[in-house]
Amino acid sequence: MPVKLGKERLHDLINGNQLFLPRMNDKIRVRFAPSPTGGLHLGGVRTALYNYLFARQQGGQFILRIEDTDQTRYVPGAEQYILDTLAWCGIEPDESPEKPGAYGPYRQTERKENYLLYAEKLVKEGYAYYAFDTPEELEQKRKEIPDFQYNISHRAAMRNSLTMPADEVTKAFADHTPYVIRLKVPEGETIELDDMIRGKLQFQSNQADDKVLLKKDGMPTYHLAVVVDDYLMQISHVFRGEEWLPSAPVHVLLWKYLFGLENMPQWAHLPLILKPEGNGKLSKRAAAQSGFPIFAMNWTDPQTKELTQGFRERGFLPEAFINMLALLGWNNGTEQEIFSLPELVAQFSIARVHKAGARFDYEKAKWFNHEWLKKTAMSTIAPEIKNLFEAKGITVEDKATFIEVLELVKDRCTLLTDFVEQAHYFFQRPLQYDIAAIASKWTIEKNNFFIELIRSYSLLPYWELPDLENTFREMAAAHAIKIGELLLPLRIMLVGGKSGPGVFHIAALLGKEETLERINLNLSTLSKTQ
Repeated sequence: MPVKLGKERLHDLINGNQLFLPRMNDKIRVRFAPSPTGGLHLGGVRTALYNYLFARQQGGQFILRIEDTDQTRYVPGAEQYILDTLAWCGIEPDESPEKPGAYGPYRQTERKENYLLYAEKLVKEGYAYYAFDTPEELEQKRKEIPDFQYNISHRAAMRNSLTMPADEVTKAFADHTPYVIRLKVPEGETIELDDMIRGKLQFQSNQADDKVLLKKDGMPTYHLAVVVDDYLMQISHVFRGEEWLPSAPVHVLLWKYLFGLENMPQWAHLPLILKPEGNGKLSKRAAAQSGFPIFAMNWTDPQTKELTQGFRERGFLPEAFINMLALLGWNNGTEQEIFSLPELVAQFSIARVHKAGARFDYEKAKWFNHEWLKKTAMSTIAPEIKNLFEAKGITVEDKATFIEVLELVKDRCTLLTDFVEQAHYFFQRPLQYDIAAIASKWTIEKNNFFIELIRSYSLLPYWELPDLENTFREMAAAHAIKIGELLLPLRIMLVGGKSGPGVFHIAALLGKEETLERINLNLSTLSKTQ
């Protein structure tokens, strides 16, 4: 069972210089820890997916933690958006703000008191210090020193508890002078990290700056909070984007100073998702310029009210979306490309995650969706597609017919939104007919054929596809007209254009009355071209 400690006990253990909560068991516990600052983009969802796949495969637990300590960037509605996105993708956490467990709370703002205790412990043991520099003083240093960093080279010239006399520090506290707590990065050390994807990594401490750990408002920065929370939540593995590699030496030092490196999780830094051209990380702007989504679902900025379309609203199935994401940086060593979520769980291996960035290819993403549409029973997604029809003002009443129509046209659809274009004429008479495509070759013989076809079709005792096709072919032979010269006119009369599934299948689904009315309507127009 996990160890749960009250505030007083936690304070006693820290002040008593004890490292509490050593790794209590060998359970796999991974976490996805997004910040609620906006929509959840491709890279974030992929990080969540890889964490989830690893946890499920290893019989472990997948935790969602909301890292909301930067209140200046907090966006209302973003946390719920994250929860909704994971639910749509089928990536269900074992523990989260909505599903709390023994290691909560699951929002960092609700864990604030823990961070202060650990920050003070670092100062007490000489691994961190108080810095009283004002924003104006820091800005002046940036003007004086190109690429200024608050680090080994410059900390001695700043106003902090390392340079100020003890009585001056005491007075600063008594006067309630604002301060931050900074990490005291050691000089001349090689900091090592074994990465599950990249192998052994080395960093030179002189190249790291003294990161702020606790801000003036008492809130922790990411660097302190992520280490403390991963420890208290007993996280065994950390999978995050490679953009966090520059912060890795700071985090290794914090693990070393606070909890001991033997308690540090195993880390893996995931490759970037690149622009289609391969030159840089895929961004919201780059996606917009190329005309494809970057968010999983629609995101509306609460301040600007700007709507950014998501993959779901573009017409992607969640199965196709996560299938596509999984292969952006991973493969199972075979030519297989289509994976269900259970198959991904069974075959995922962090050892087969690539080091190099993965180019995003929107056409390939659509291919995944097309393949998933082909293998999906339309009955399972008919309600969602029906909503798309109704949004266009097209009423669908017969559920069985609707599903049959969807099955008929699904091979022609790449996105869910394509179903409206490919099947609208089954439920709403076309507003326009491409008569111009056949008018120049229209003859009195063809006109007479369709007049007789109306009569023959009206007398059929059963309105079945074989009867419709056989009658049509027999009549074409009797009129000595090539069937190919008659099929296109029939198609245009029924659907308005040149494309669609088998024309007799269309007629069978339209029904006798509607089929005859559409033929008669267009025949009247074509007769006037003679």
